[in-house]
Amino acid sequence: MEESRSIVHLDLDTFFVSVERLFDDRLKGKPILIGGSSDRGVVASCSYEARKFGVHSAMPMRTARQPVPVFEKASIDEFYIDLTGMDRFFGCFKLAHQLRTRIIRESGLQLSMGLSQNKTVSKIATGEAKPNNEKQIPLGQEKSFLSPLSVRKIPMIGEKTSQMLYNMGVKKVHTLQEMPPQLLEASFGKNGKLIWEKANGIDRSPVVPYSEAKSISSENTFEEDTIDTQLLEATLIAMTEQLAAKLRQKGQLTACVSVKIRYSDFETHSIQQRISYSSADHSLLPVVKQLFSKLYTRRLLIRLVGVRFSNLVYGNYQINLFEDNQEQIKLYQALDRLNVKYGDKTVCRAVAMGIGRRRFNPFNGMEH
Repeated sequence: MEESRSIVHLDLDTFFVSVERLFDDRLKGKPILIGGSSDRGVVASCSYEARKFGVHSAMPMRTARQPVPVFEKASIDEFYIDLTGMDRFFGCFKLAHQLRTRIIRESGLQLSMGLSQNKTVSKIATGEAKPNNEKQIPLGQEKSFLSPLSVRKIPMIGEKTSQMLYNMGVKKVHTLQEMPPQLLEASFGKNGKLIWEKANGIDRSPVVPYSEAKSISSENTFEEDTIDTQLLEATLIAMTEQLAAKLRQKGQLTACVSVKIRYSDFETHSIQQRISYSSADHSLLPVVKQLFSKLYTRRLLIRLVGVRFSNLVYGNYQINLFEDNQEQIKLYQALDRLNVKYGDKTVCRAVAMGIGRRRFNPFNGMEH
């Protein structure tokens, strides 16, 4: 007679998700996808919260991410979120309202919000909702919402374009809506069609999700054009210090340094140089100074200077056995801790302090 058997099978629930939650409590209760992030990647594991969206293991990551809201940072204080499909679960306006309310509550900042079927109408709706309010434009009501507004309300219509429209007798959006698009194309080129489409509430541009910056840069436009070499050098040093500190904070290195200048006649020149991967001030500053001395040849007043680090990779700074020492590395670490805790330029080189906070604007920094 065959002996009866007792066989147990063990399977850790949502293993990869559970492991991540052990390391980060903030992930508990949230929809989580784990897998390759490229279009060819697949879902290795997903939380039960994510499965109610129709996501499952072994699904192509590209497919799995489609029902998830896409977030785009348009500027330091402006954002887009694609909530397409959320009506099946929460209601798009309800979700956006709850998000706005939470941001206001936790940050103490005022926040306005617009919701529609596309980016242009949503941006205009946000403007109409200000200050500190929200506005929804239901599907099909885009044209009627835009119709009574000034043409200046339409993104991409600036002072010059609006003046041309005024000269044509066009002041309100409803007039633009009634004009033949061919007439606008004849007057404004390829932008004419875009103006007509936006005026009619048409915008097919997608919400573009966040992508890792390929470069970081900082530019400074002077209050007055200058040939003050001490001011120019101090500005370049300050920008280089802040960009290098940002690299170290993110655990990144750069292999290409660029310097840009714009003369008072708006003629702009730039120059770049490949270097060994670095995030150290004492390696980057001599390169920046050398590039500027090569670039600045016209001896005219300068309107703007800029520094850019590109070819970024993640990694730790490699000590140069012939130039670096442990004290120098510890000094950078201490400086970075102080500047992170108390703000940029809390501690910096004395020469960089000479430009003053009013002349150098750290918010000119950009990532690409």
